[in-house]
Amino acid sequence: MNQNFLALGLEEVIVQAVDQLGFEKPSPVQEKCIPIVLNEDTDLVALAQTGTGKTASFGLPLIQKIDNDNRKTQALVLAPTRELCIQITADLKDFACFKKTNVVAVYGGASITDQAKKLKKGAQVIVATPGRLQDMINRRLVDLSHIDYLVLDEADEMLNMGFQDAIDEILETASEDRNTWLYSATMPKTVAKIASNYMKDPVEVTCGTKNQAASTVDHEYYLIDNRDRYRTLRRIVDSYPGIYAIIFCRTRAETQNVAERLMADGYNTGGLHGDMSQGQRDGVMKQFKTKNITILVATDVASRGIDVDDISHVIHYQLPDDNEVYTHRSGRTGRAGKTGTSIALVGGRDKYKLVQIEKTIKCRMERKMVPSGEEVMKAMVFQSMENLINAQVHPKALKPFTEAIHELSEQMTVTEVLEKFIALNSSKILNFYKDAKDLNASGKSGRDKKSRDSQRIFINIGEKDGFDWATLKDLLREKTSLTNDDFGGVDVKGAFSFFNVSKSKVEGVFEAFEGFSVGDRKVSLELTKTFKSPDRRGGGRDRRRGGRRDSSRDRRGSSGSRNRSGSRSRRERRK
Repeated sequence: MNQNFLALGLEEVIVQAVDQLGFEKPSPVQEKCIPIVLNEDTDLVALAQTGTGKTASFGLPLIQKIDNDNRKTQALVLAPTRELCIQITADLKDFACFKKTNVVAVYGGASITDQAKKLKKGAQVIVATPGRLQDMINRRLVDLSHIDYLVLDEADEMLNMGFQDAIDEILETASEDRNTWLYSATMPKTVAKIASNYMKDPVEVTCGTKNQAASTVDHEYYLIDNRDRYRTLRRIVDSYPGIYAIIFCRTRAETQNVAERLMADGYNTGGLHGDMSQGQRDGVMKQFKTKNITILVATDVASRGIDVDDISHVIHYQLPDDNEVYTHRSGRTGRAGKTGTSIALVGGRDKYKLVQIEKTIKCRMERKMVPSGEEVMKAMVFQSMENLINAQVHPKALKPFTEAIHELSEQMTVTEVLEKFIALNSSKILNFYKDAKDLNASGKSGRDKKSRDSQRIFINIGEKDGFDWATLKDLLREKTSLTNDDFGGVDVKGAFSFFNVSKSKVEGVFEAFEGFSVGDRKVSLELTKTFKSPDRRGGGRDRRRGGRRDSSRDRRGSSGSRNRSGSRSRRERRK
């Protein structure tokens, strides 16, 4: 029997389950937390990164403390997402396999009637998401007035997802004599407020430094031009042929777009975002866990609760606005003692975020250069060679072809065979990268070039029409054939907005919005300076008021026009 876990104070019946699960030794958070909650009736705040064994650190002692002769609800575990709720439930049932403790999962997206029936049969431990549990409390289907233990798992994520009101209501209805154990990867003010308001002199356990990134994760970034974001992503993915990764995007539309582009380019990819049904999300996650999908493109909210230990890379397609979200993202790799890499694609304007993230995770991020086409081709060739070396050969199956193989070997040298094998196996990727350009941004000069190549445009919709910078970019993408990365400098005001787009694409943007309305208002675009269409000879066409030339303004000359070259629109000067 495992002496390492027995030494923590766990009973033999619990350690039997530990042995069956193959645990060899406790993780740091388990070593620190298990003896505390077993030996003391105390509240606990535990700060540790995702993937460090937090579930076992509260789950093993919790199962030991449950009185199996008492069928009433004795413990509640709150988790931020359906996926994590299901995973914790499965883990607790494994820990209780020799005790037969009744653990019931309560979460949205499933029949509330079926869950209520399971609770009536006697749920000694409830694992729940805040929203569904709040609903069941209001329907008087759940009684928490006599529970002994309440666990808040991934507390910071629950608050980031907007569950503050639900958590407050749940904590206020739960027994005042309970012990509360709070687990979190970071300690923002909102989490500290819960500890202050609802916990009594909690013992604090910290594995590593508060908000610090996991030591098993390497943090890297690539400084790029925004227009090369997707091409850079492909180049990074191709330079790691065995990659098993999550790519994080900020919006649902961007997630779907990147996933579709990767699939079209031949990658085993799936998307995960809030516009998908629960069944679709479950299907994608099942394929990802079985590695039928090796690259998962996800939003932050949809990805919460992912429990996969051998993810090799996390790629931040866009840096998050909240620094602590970066910590959660990167915590999806380097789990269970394994190493991983967190890669950020950083546009010139995002460099300030980099500094803030480094302060938050207390770790210096290493700048990497985007691999050249030649470097990617070498990586692909070495992978092909490794696959060849490791290929399983069954002599009996090849016996009928032995003579033909020997005849062929007499016609070519070993080197020729390998060259032809590589050419056949990697011809598509080799041709794609044959004349690949350098994608590394050069800093200030790159920004200057971008400024010269872009055009600023006024659009007569803004906050009062329900838009912010993200939803306006989504509208621009949906109305044109461009991606979110093609639009920059988005500035949304009350009744109007501004954005930048490449000069070569301005004509298409105006054409896409001709005749388009938001509500009862016709949408119109204006340039902040004259734009001459490349499709017309001579003086060109001044794109004002949805594309119509105002001849009276043209006759007045530059002093009568607000959009002449070198001047700004009145609307922009008012900002």
